[in-house]
Amino acid sequence: MVKAVEVTNVVNSWAEKETNGLIKEVLPSGSVGSSTRLIFTNALYFKGAWNEKFEASKTKDHDFYLLNGTSVQVPFMTSKKKQLVSAFDSFKVLGIPYKQGEDKRRFTMYFFLPDAKDGLPALMEKVSSESGFLDHHLPYQEVEVGDFQIPKFKISFGFEASKVLKGLGLDVSSIFHKSFIEVNEEGTEAAAASAAVIQQRALMSMDKINFVADHPFLFVIREDMTSVVLFIGHVLNPLAG
Repeated sequence: MVKAVEVTNVVNSWAEKETNGLIKEVLPSGSVGSSTRLIFTNALYFKGAWNEKFEASKTKDHDFYLLNGTSVQVPFMTSKKKQLVSAFDSFKVLGIPYKQGEDKRRFTMYFFLPDAKDGLPALMEKVSSESGFLDHHLPYQEVEVGDFQIPKFKISFGFEASKVLKGLGLDVSSIFHKSFIEVNEEGTEAAAASAAVIQQRALMSMDKINFVADHPFLFVIREDMTSVVLFIGHVLNPLAG
């Protein structure tokens, strides 16, 4: 039992170090025992500054509408600058680029916002059922925006993923996964650790488009040169992190 605690501490210390302190306990107490033979670990840490930061002085509280019909007051960031936005059938997509580093990689956070305040479940169904959905629904042109509001949010969650993997045909004893992500005026800090086509609507250049993320939405952090998705998740309540 002492050995199991030592091994658990070693893995958790490693995860904390690799995620810059954001994830401190990927293996919960009691998850390692005498029957444990092998532990696979993986960690990902991402910190990106927006190419164009939001002005903190313009961040104001507004209503964010939850799926249960109630609302909460949330700080929303805003800007009058042109944005990468495209409108599709029943949803809009916003892309906010991060500053490019010394290599050629280009990272962007994409917000998939359903038109309906309760439209996230239907949008998630499209994402999961249509092959190449994300790649086929990305904005590539900056447009003038009218009402433009993005909530600040912080999310931390963990789950045991072995049932999901068994459904995909992989038989494992247990897989523990934890994620953390924070979005604010400066940019995004995110970490994850594990153990074990619809036609785009034409937009006239003179038209302004609104993008108000005041209800549940999907977000993706993507490396655009390789199309690799680093993080994907949804925000049901920006205050629930």
